[in-house]
Amino acid sequence: MVPVVGFDGGPQYHKDFMLSITKALGDQLADALDGLDRAPLSEESIGQLKDKAGVYQLYLDGDFVYVGKADKSLPSRLRNHLRKISGRRNISLDRMAFSCLYVAEDFSALAPEQLLISRHKEMGNIPWNNNGFGNKDPGRQRDSTILKQNHFDVQFPVDLDRPVEGLEPGLSTLHGLLECVKVGLPYNFRYGKAAEFKSRFLQVPAGLVTADEIFRLISAEIPDKWQISVLMGYVIMYDDSPSTYKSAWRYYRDGQSIDVEPEADPAGDVEVDQPAQAD
Repeated sequence: MVPVVGFDGGPQYHKDFMLSITKALGDQLADALDGLDRAPLSEESIGQLKDKAGVYQLYLDGDFVYVGKADKSLPSRLRNHLRKISGRRNISLDRMAFSCLYVAEDFSALAPEQLLISRHKEMGNIPWNNNGFGNKDPGRQRDSTILKQNHFDVQFPVDLDRPVEGLEPGLSTLHGLLECVKVGLPYNFRYGKAAEFKSRFLQVPAGLVTADEIFRLISAEIPDKWQISVLMGYVIMYDDSPSTYKSAWRYYRDGQSIDVEPEADPAGDVEVDQPAQAD
């Protein structure tokens, strides 16, 4: 046998060997997902899933747009996405589909969604993983942020024509109504608190009441210094009228709506917050 010659002319009996286990796992996950059929993002399809942890992919008009994971329950996580998308303009649930894989609990520690993200980023896929789709409520300090044109909330703003679920017609305190609206909307409604809200009463109409209608009603009952501001991805109510927000497209003051033109920066890399782990 002819010996391998090293760089110094002598025999070479050692060298580095790199084994990319994570890349191999990511490739296997992607191949397994690609081999699955796609189901509509609907309650009927989600209801057939096992209540287990796993990874999933979302598709818009047949195009792969998002990869995520559920640490405990795939059905719960996918229902969150279903509810969120149902409350947005410029998109509908009949354009959405998904596929998913169940994974063992010990495999979750390897962050399987990150393995998939790393693989697909190289191919230029998964635009929703980089546009704020999975973000949680950014908090009060970010309400004045100017979003980029390719941000999910700019492309698909909240739908104010969506009925508020779970409203009970009849007399209600303002405090109680605000709590019901927060639960009954498929997007975040964050508001400040005031003791007087518990002693103010208003009449909630019967029938399906849209977010626009209920915000008009509420804005007519809150003090003059309060306003409701509709941002691109969520709605807020604070005692800062007539302050303005750069990403707002509607305000409610004194029972009236005021439409404005929101600002948006040119498309580019979106600053992505830590996604909410709701599964």
